[in-house]
Amino acid sequence: MSLRIYEKPLVITDSGGKDSLVCRELVRRAGIPYEVVHSLTTADAPETVYYVRDTFRSLEEQGVHCKIIKPMYKGKRTSMWSLIPMKKFPPTRLKRYCCQVLKEETVKDRFITTGVRWAESIKRKESRGIYENLTSDVRQKLILNNDNDERRALFESCTLKGKRVCNPVIDWTDRDVWDFIRSEHLKVNPLYERGFYRVGCIGCPMAGKRRWMEFRLYPTYKQAYLHAFDRMLEAMHKGESRVKWKNAQAVFDWWMEGHQIEGQLRLEDMDTWRQANHEIQEEENEQYEEEPKPWQHNL
Repeated sequence: MSLRIYEKPLVITDSGGKDSLVCRELVRRAGIPYEVVHSLTTADAPETVYYVRDTFRSLEEQGVHCKIIKPMYKGKRTSMWSLIPMKKFPPTRLKRYCCQVLKEETVKDRFITTGVRWAESIKRKESRGIYENLTSDVRQKLILNNDNDERRALFESCTLKGKRVCNPVIDWTDRDVWDFIRSEHLKVNPLYERGFYRVGCIGCPMAGKRRWMEFRLYPTYKQAYLHAFDRMLEAMHKGESRVKWKNAQAVFDWWMEGHQIEGQLRLEDMDTWRQANHEIQEEENEQYEEEPKPWQHNL
């Protein structure tokens, strides 16, 4: 399909993680022409950057075309550190603009593969498939999860260019991935040997509490985020936006989910709030019962 529709080889999107590694090996064994692309997020750990460079150097020696794509936003070169002031809000688990700009927008109008797996989240189980044709029109989006008789006709009818996605390890579990890597003696990102269960941007909100460990290992990245938050606050003040954070450290504390904005309600205060609200409501009800009602005056 890639050669027929795009007249170009299949593109393997490589993040430097274990799932991308498995995808590369599966495609190599398939014996089809392919290229490998890595989207530089500018916030990856140094080990990931070096691992990708070494891997690409080895693949190039084997005749495989590899490319590291630097992120662009609104026609200009960008980075994690410049995106934050531009967006005027830190990236969060719900607002992951960083992934969209730094990763998802780097390869367009090609047939790609990803290491997306259903085991990683419920959302992916509900919205991702073995094959996907991505389109701006949701009504025309196609997701296939099996090899039924309709598959061939559906594939042959999708002739318009756009991004198409194949997720060859969509139904693999973590154990499947590691069993394959160990049995085939594949070289993995050294971060896994240091206790990382996932590799990606340092400080990614999706990493949860492990971000504290990441910032202890890479304090320079923490300083980069603080500097970006400082510039974000400056941009917010210039735009006359409502600013609740006092400084970059306050933004960082909120972002790390360790502290809340001054005056913000804590979750553990909810029981106290409910009890106080209940007592106020009871007092209002008692007052209402004691006061004469308008219809009583009329009588």
